[in-house]
Amino acid sequence: MTKLLKYEIKKTWLTKLIVLGITGVAELAFLLGLCLKDSSAGEKIIPVSILTLVMIAFGGVMVIGIQSVLTLHRDMNTKQGYMLFMTPRSSYQIVGAKMLENGISIALSGVFFFALGFLDITLMFARYGELAELWKRIRELLDMFRVEVPITPAGIGAVIFASLASWLATVTIAYLADIISSALLNGKKFNGILTFVLFIALNILMNYMLRALPSGQGITQLVVIGVGSLVFSVIMYIASSILMERYLSV
Repeated sequence: MTKLLKYEIKKTWLTKLIVLGITGVAELAFLLGLCLKDSSAGEKIIPVSILTLVMIAFGGVMVIGIQSVLTLHRDMNTKQGYMLFMTPRSSYQIVGAKMLENGISIALSGVFFFALGFLDITLMFARYGELAELWKRIRELLDMFRVEVPITPAGIGAVIFASLASWLATVTIAYLADIISSALLNGKKFNGILTFVLFIALNILMNYMLRALPSGQGITQLVVIGVGSLVFSVIMYIASSILMERYLSV
């Protein structure tokens, strides 16, 4: 399992390095803008760099999940990738390594981007002498998305946990849809459309199940959503592994 995990990391490290490099350039631009805050150049650099960092944060986490699905698809549909199924590894180990690598990557990237964003916001308000407005702005942002949680480490952590767990569940749904496409619908008419419909249907089912859970409000609600998403991810993993073991394993 450890070797498979290292193999998955090796296949995805370049994309992560590119995202990290772009983030570094945008961060340097932001810091330069803070240093030049009293000039017209600084006033132009800061908003552009902030917008870029926000786009990278959301896009980076999404790209990590999408790349994992594309890697799985390539492994199932190319001769080079299919060699993986000829190793003495079960489908449970193969899918498990992919899911574990993706889960770790999503969690680390989510925490990294949140920490970087929080640091940048703090620096910006401190630089402009309005640090007291920081929590107010964060509260307004959460209210915009109707997230009723206290502005505390526990509340912010619950938001991060629920968001990342939900995205991981979405990725594992894409795993299952892609495996069904390759195992049961390969060569069938409208394969792509059926796979997409299945992906959407499973997402709707997951959201319906999560809303049906007795969750209360605030932090408790977010924790329940996060745990429920992880449970759904495990179900998708088991279903994906069973199908792969039965129809795709050599």
